Amino acid sequence: MRPGEEPWTPQEVEEARTNLLAEDRRLRDEIRSSEEALSGLMRDSGDSAGDDDADTGSKNITREHEMALAANAREMLYQTERALDRIETGTYGLCENCGRPIGKARMQAFPRATLCVECKQKQERRST
Repeated sequence: MRPGEEPWTPQEVEEARTNLLAEDRRLRDEIRSSEEALSGLMRDSGDSAGDDDADTGSKNITREHEMALAANAREMLYQTERALDRIETGTYGLCENCGRPIGKARMQAFPRATLCVECKQKQERRST
């Protein structure tokens, strides 16, 4: 908790946990759906007889889009699982870099946050 913030109540932690578990299920369903779509697209790519360049290009774009969606969902699932682990270990809401509280408002807005605002800004400045 940051200065001026109330500490997390057990009910708030449980609510965050419940929301993260729901997000975990949603992401797993999304990944499964994307993998099924990709499987179908891969099967269809072998049957391109009679396709013109536009058809082939369209199929490639669709396949790449599905691959990007699946990769994004996997990354979000990983972050969600890490947040659930931090709840279980009692480190939820603590910055993984400096160890200070991340801030309740930030955690409520982005429950997978692992860095406080200051450390996140430093990280972004280094990567640009």
